[in-house]
Amino acid sequence: MPSAESTPFSLEPSEDVRQVRDWVHEFARDVVRPAAREWDEREETPWPLIQEASKIGLYSLDFFAAQWLEPSGLGIPVTFEELFWGDAGIALSIVGTGLAAASVAAVGTPDQVGEWVPQMFGTPGEVRLGAFCASEPDAGSDVGSIRARAVFDEAKDEWVLNGTKTWVTNGGIADVHVVVASVHPELGSRGQASFIVPPGTPGLRQGQKFSKHGIRASHTAEVILEDVRLPSRLVVGGKERFDERVARVREGRSAKGQAAMKTFETTRPSVGAMALGVGRAAYEYALDYAREREQFGRKIGDFQAIAFKLADMRCRLDAARLMVWRAAWMAATGRDFDGAEGSMAKLMASEMAVRVTEEAIQILGGNGYTREYPVERMHRDAKIFTIFEGTSEIQRLVIGRALTGLPVR
Repeated sequence: MPSAESTPFSLEPSEDVRQVRDWVHEFARDVVRPAAREWDEREETPWPLIQEASKIGLYSLDFFAAQWLEPSGLGIPVTFEELFWGDAGIALSIVGTGLAAASVAAVGTPDQVGEWVPQMFGTPGEVRLGAFCASEPDAGSDVGSIRARAVFDEAKDEWVLNGTKTWVTNGGIADVHVVVASVHPELGSRGQASFIVPPGTPGLRQGQKFSKHGIRASHTAEVILEDVRLPSRLVVGGKERFDERVARVREGRSAKGQAAMKTFETTRPSVGAMALGVGRAAYEYALDYAREREQFGRKIGDFQAIAFKLADMRCRLDAARLMVWRAAWMAATGRDFDGAEGSMAKLMASEMAVRVTEEAIQILGGNGYTREYPVERMHRDAKIFTIFEGTSEIQRLVIGRALTGLPVR
């Protein structure tokens, strides 16, 4: 892995990254965007588009792995920005598996990564999905309050899982579920582990499917676990490593990585990149509209009130992208987020998307409030980025603790 010292400073993506960006943008423009309104209104998983993405190699383990390992760290952010520029709901259906895959790739054993991550994607002829199950009805931002239990049955060398997960992307329709559960409740989040639930495992079923404000093309549902039995080897990272981590906690030493938070730390800059795509789409649409729409005998972009809005939108968009790229570069070059840079990126990009899409509606006026124009959908889609994978309030809490070194509550 190249060091910062051996690489000249540049904000220009490499030729490889630019080629990926252009390829994904073409797919988003020609395939995703024309279908956005239809699948938003249908509120169904857009299987034909996932299959199309799989056919061209966009929805595949090879592609995702190549972008995760891209040396500058910009492979995934650039890919996600372009896809979500096309449409957030469809894009999340295409990349939603990535969260489950990342959770296993981050701390799983080589055997687990090799066996289960490919099964989350499948093949162009047999597309499959993965789902990461962390949140619960009473444990969203408060990850330490997870009640789903995993009990080890020594006689059968099996884990037994019970509980209800909620707000799960691909929940119930995924082939492989990764479930965060509490093994030692008295230790809070430090007593939790993630478990791989293979396809067709008895006891796992889909609960309520949610009708949502935005990202409607992405399937979100409850996952109910009733006496789900798993071989001991399916605890992510291996049982021996988990037992060692628990022993360290009981001795008062560092746990060195917790099930849910390890995944979120890895993916927060990527979520920021998703928000960038939505914000950029709204900004570009509003800009084009302001150049064409006339009122009082002039293009509305010629009015200072509109031009200032566009200037602020562009500044927020570019500033958020720089924060996302910084966090992605830090992760790729092995730098810790000591200043909560991952949370900073996610916070700024998500709140930017909400503000920019709202301003886009304002620029379009009454037209912007109708479903005949896409900025209304973009505004609905943008809001989720301030909520999932850590609310804005949680991001500020993480940042505040990093800055002060105090247990901010």
